[in-house]
Amino acid sequence: MVPGIDLPAASVFLDYDGTISVRDTGVALLEALGDPAWREIAAEYERGDIGSRVCLLDEWDLLPKDRAGLVAHAARIEVDPDAIPLIEGLRAAGAEVTVVSDGFGFYVHEHLGDLGVPIVTNVVDWSTGALEFPHADRCCACSSCGTCKQAPIKDAKRRGRTSVLVGDGVSDQKAALLADVLFAKAGLARWCDLAGVAYRRFDALASVRAELLGS
Repeated sequence: MVPGIDLPAASVFLDYDGTISVRDTGVALLEALGDPAWREIAAEYERGDIGSRVCLLDEWDLLPKDRAGLVAHAARIEVDPDAIPLIEGLRAAGAEVTVVSDGFGFYVHEHLGDLGVPIVTNVVDWSTGALEFPHADRCCACSSCGTCKQAPIKDAKRRGRTSVLVGDGVSDQKAALLADVLFAKAGLARWCDLAGVAYRRFDALASVRAELLGS
């Protein structure tokens, strides 16, 4: 168990792509269905040359707007087997749980919509094929993300709650600087090592579940 965390007073924020899902669903869609030019766009984002909002818009333009095909392909990307037990266990223990994702968004609702947890992510308007950003924070210092993951953490902290972030990638870096407790893996863990950000390493959600719930 993580010392000092009172779950009824905690707000837990779970990244989706590569954290809840076993691999990045957006990348899987682009690899299977997108124009190969997406790789250079992704490289620009990784280098910090562009923000995620520009990255996502440019990548979305390279995918077919075939809703049925995209949903069917995204459905093949499995979620971590401990994801739903973790979410349900945290809620049963009294914690607030929010899924925060800066991806294409639609597949998060497809996989987790029935759980009844808040999902903060980008939205596809299937009537027009447009990718929209209802959770962008234009007042944020960077104002370049599709979904601002710092905003819900700031809100939790204003309410006196302990913030816990579980993530794996570039879109989690800014939020990682604000979280009271950070679980990181893959690229986020490597970034934390370079940036000197304290974190608890995980490779699968089973270890996060064990540390937060003791099961």
